[in-house]
Amino acid sequence: MSSVLRIALIGTGRIGKVHASNIASCAETELTVVADPMVESAQDVARRFGGTATADPLAAVDSELVDAVVVASPTPTHIELIEACIDRGIPVLSEKPIDLDMGRVEALRPRVERATSPVAIGFNQRFDPAIAEVHRRVGAGEIGPIEHLAITSRDPGPPPPAYIAVSGGIFRDMTIHDFDLARFFVGEIKEVTAVGSCLFDLSAREHDDFDTAAVTLKARTGAIVTITNSRHSAYGYDQRIEAFGGGGLLSVENVPASHVTVSNSSQAAAHRPYVEQFLERYARAYANELDAFVAWVRTGESSSPTFEDGRAAQVIAEAALRSARAGRTVNTDEIS
Repeated sequence: MSSVLRIALIGTGRIGKVHASNIASCAETELTVVADPMVESAQDVARRFGGTATADPLAAVDSELVDAVVVASPTPTHIELIEACIDRGIPVLSEKPIDLDMGRVEALRPRVERATSPVAIGFNQRFDPAIAEVHRRVGAGEIGPIEHLAITSRDPGPPPPAYIAVSGGIFRDMTIHDFDLARFFVGEIKEVTAVGSCLFDLSAREHDDFDTAAVTLKARTGAIVTITNSRHSAYGYDQRIEAFGGGGLLSVENVPASHVTVSNSSQAAAHRPYVEQFLERYARAYANELDAFVAWVRTGESSSPTFEDGRAAQVIAEAALRSARAGRTVNTDEIS
């Protein structure tokens, strides 16, 4: 392995460009190959951040210039690319979800267990500095065992109709980050109760999805997690967490677009709306996620979410969808 970790990036959409920028900015990594079937996009990213461009993702995996791979391509491609990396002994960081079909996820599981190289899944929110601090302080016993975890996640607006059609729905696409955070804080989840409505997004209605959802989880410890989701928020990206225990409360508030307030005859201490995009809200988290993956490859020690973390979050997502459809609480053992 070279002195810097040579990385191939597969996929050059919004998330891919974030990864490209972080790889290029990190002193320990170099972007050497960029792959996308839309080769013009790959060429543009390579010009901006380094490396050579190709339209063939497998050619990127096979390149002699590559020590590790970051997969940011559409979800249906994830399993094939993870398998290719495993077969070649190349470390891989793949965006979530692993796949929209739990059967395919389960079929991949034995191969990951036998893998000789790291397989990480991109749950970047664990690496947000504020969330990571709360997790550390909970682990240090500052508020005692968590009794209730409250997560609020509201996007500024719904995604494009074409994305809704292939996303797998709100629970697999959006809430899955919250399901991972739930496990991050309270451990394994036993019961899932979800309700969903379609109140404003015609595309969600067309694809039998929800634009508004609420989920209650019960951990095997007995801790309760409540999650509130919406596909629109008039005041910006709404991301908050509260961890409550017998010793107190630790919370993460929203990130303001500006720290300047205004007070006048019509308002007091008024702020501008919160930041409007998850890429802005979690910019530091994405960079820290890459650092953790590099450390895993270099040292064998990992704080990166694993394939098992990705699978477990998806089990909860499948249970939530089943619960919302059937109007009953679903035990995660029914899914796994």
